[in-house]
Amino acid sequence: MKQITQIVVLFLFTSIISQTAFSQYKTDKMLEKKLKVLIDSFHGTAGVYVRNLKTNKEVAINADTIFPTASIIKVPILIGMFNKIDSGKFNYHQSEVYRDSMAHGGSGLMQYFKDTTKIDLNVAITLMISHSDNTAARWCEKLAGGGVEINAWLADNGFEFTRLNSRTPGREKDAEKFGWGQTTPREMANLVAMIREGKAVSPAASQRMYRDLTHIFWDEYALSQIPPYVQAASKQGMVDASRSEAVLVNAPHGDYVFYIATKNNKDIRWVPENEAWQLARDVSSLLWNYFEPHYGWKPAPGVEKYRY
Repeated sequence: MKQITQIVVLFLFTSIISQTAFSQYKTDKMLEKKLKVLIDSFHGTAGVYVRNLKTNKEVAINADTIFPTASIIKVPILIGMFNKIDSGKFNYHQSEVYRDSMAHGGSGLMQYFKDTTKIDLNVAITLMISHSDNTAARWCEKLAGGGVEINAWLADNGFEFTRLNSRTPGREKDAEKFGWGQTTPREMANLVAMIREGKAVSPAASQRMYRDLTHIFWDEYALSQIPPYVQAASKQGMVDASRSEAVLVNAPHGDYVFYIATKNNKDIRWVPENEAWQLARDVSSLLWNYFEPHYGWKPAPGVEKYRY
């Protein structure tokens, strides 16, 4: 009986630790007030999590609400791949053969590769992140052990809600509700910060992953409000009624990370002025000017014509 009681106490203690692992920071009340105006005006469900990595102050608005990831699930897939590489299962530069039966629509270039094309594994990884290549991502997902192994890593590292759903046994209902993957603003922001801090898989793997995340083609949303000569790591995800973005900015006065998530969006247009994409720009602009008030930069007049 005593042993059972000890086990129950240990379980409860572990559960509490897991729930509070990412809630150890002080709230920036002034920034929270400014962000709340933007979030509350959105026509749909929006959430944001922001943390200044230098001061450890945060803002969390609907930050523990679960949102679809769309292509942002490629960040956990990226970690899954580097977990395999770091353990010696794969070599980062090993040659693989692409088959046209692997082609998957949507974003990306690999679907147009010629059948039997030989490519290095690092090319598939890079395309998955830089161009959000869906064919490369599904290939990497399979090589990384699929949702079972990727989700196990997430759970082992304290991520309770971030999961890969599609093609994962037991997560069929989650896939119907959230699609390819799911996360919360707090968890995905902290996952990107974990990579930045060299704590994902290994310091060497983290550095390589971070470099990949700083080479993003899709830069007309949140990234457009950050000076082009300031480094930022990011990943974007989008389907009709859900558009989200994870960004970590290497700002002059200290790094900050944020995740802006939306779902149930009323505006489902695929135009640059989509409300969710504009919300991402507004949040990013607010944060840049809040953390770097004397930098004196803003997007050049006429930049709108270069949005995709």
